[in-house]
Amino acid sequence: MTEQDTDRKYVEEAAVTGTQNPDPLQEQDTEAPAGGGADVDTTAMREELAQARAEAEEHRDKYLRAVAELENSRRRAENDLANVRKFAIEGFAAEMLNVRDSLELARTVEISAEDTAAVEKMKEGVELTLRQMDSIFVKFQIEEVNPQAGDKLDPERHQAMTIQESSEVPPNHILAVVQKGYLIHDRLLRPAMVIVAKAALVAEPDTTASEA
Repeated sequence: MTEQDTDRKYVEEAAVTGTQNPDPLQEQDTEAPAGGGADVDTTAMREELAQARAEAEEHRDKYLRAVAELENSRRRAENDLANVRKFAIEGFAAEMLNVRDSLELARTVEISAEDTAAVEKMKEGVELTLRQMDSIFVKFQIEEVNPQAGDKLDPERHQAMTIQESSEVPPNHILAVVQKGYLIHDRLLRPAMVIVAKAALVAEPDTTASEA
């Protein structure tokens, strides 16, 4: 068998078995480095995963903050709406207080025996009007602030008109009420106007006679 026939046989056998004559240079070029590339890829993936987790945590924190702020805004809106409903008549109620004061003053007028029946009817009308106003005040939760003599002065609900000496009422206590105050839904509508007591001056003993 010639050398040419030998080469042809080798090529045919390689075609049947799927192998070729290995090229030492090609094998050297395609050989992968031992373990170095895998470590680099793993480290990069870990860094990317850590960054993704940090970003996810940041987005979660922003989301929770947004939800909390939304809930706070909703509660504030509900409170504002409730206050609007409660105090929508505050200005009107404040004006009505003066009307009530006048009616109460008219009720205190004494009617003598010689007065006419028309005056008596007027007083009955005043009483009826005041009862109607009392009903309205109860409906809209308008309450009196009517302290008694001897009560301690409350700056949140009382306004001192003047101060007078008193030996019967302790200092910084109410001596008399000039005008009643009012609350609407437990909020001050008008303070009670009061006279406040202060300690009476103690007269110094007269030493002129003893010196003489």
